[in-house]
Amino acid sequence: MSVSKNVAFLGLGVMGFPMAGHLARGGHKVTVYNRTTAKAEKFAALQQGAAKWAPTPREAAEGADFVFTCVGNDDDLRSVTLGPDGAFAGMTEGAIFVDHTTASAQIARELYAEAKSRSLGAIDAPISGGQAGAENGALTVMCGAEPEIFARAEPVIASYARACRLMGPPGAGQLTKMVNQITIAGLIQSLSEALHFAKASGLDAAAVMDLLKNGAAQSWQMENRTKTMLAGEFDHGFAVEWMRKDLAICLAEARRNGAKLPVAALVDQFYAEVETMGGKRWDTSSLFARLEK
Repeated sequence: MSVSKNVAFLGLGVMGFPMAGHLARGGHKVTVYNRTTAKAEKFAALQQGAAKWAPTPREAAEGADFVFTCVGNDDDLRSVTLGPDGAFAGMTEGAIFVDHTTASAQIARELYAEAKSRSLGAIDAPISGGQAGAENGALTVMCGAEPEIFARAEPVIASYARACRLMGPPGAGQLTKMVNQITIAGLIQSLSEALHFAKASGLDAAAVMDLLKNGAAQSWQMENRTKTMLAGEFDHGFAVEWMRKDLAICLAEARRNGAKLPVAALVDQFYAEVETMGGKRWDTSSLFARLEK
């Protein structure tokens, strides 16, 4: 375990709540902030004295060695970090800002520059592993930062990470997360088509996947989503609306760097169709439902 630190955690959603809990149980002194105060109060109460809550990001960040964020998007990040009540206004020289939000590479670089001007460290550290990974302390964390800043933060991030790696300078963490989402979009669509084809062919689709998971077609999606997809169960996992937000970030970055993402763009259109089916909060594996309708 890393040496006990004073940490702030801003954003107690389905990911942030359990992540902050791991920090508190790991011996760190945690102060949380959440836009909905009741959730911050609930978190502090559950930690039995190991955590407290603050009414503003600035107050949460005062005296913290590390300030973590896990919020919704670029604008949410600006709202909790910048301005007179933002976290940066409360942080002391030498403290490190670690952002776990899936956001743009531009905001990562923007916040890095602002942090550096205040003699603060900054890491863009988006995560993969979903709610289960957060609850089990088994997230994959992809980081963009200066090496010495990353080295200081890694032992604390380890409280809830199975894997944590420095991928490059500021912005590289967010770019790596984009690669992750592009990969997942294609995998889920191909798995959906495979299951749809198997059923149309009169095969036992579950048996087919049980066999194929031992070969080159194996994937996490195949292992963990086949049964629920075939059962038409989509009330779990990573929501379609969140995936569309992430794919929009990927496609915008591709327009800037010249990358061609025809599959990601097409899958985003398919997710738009799922939303019209009422699936805005369905799991991303609901691409299968679109084929089966």
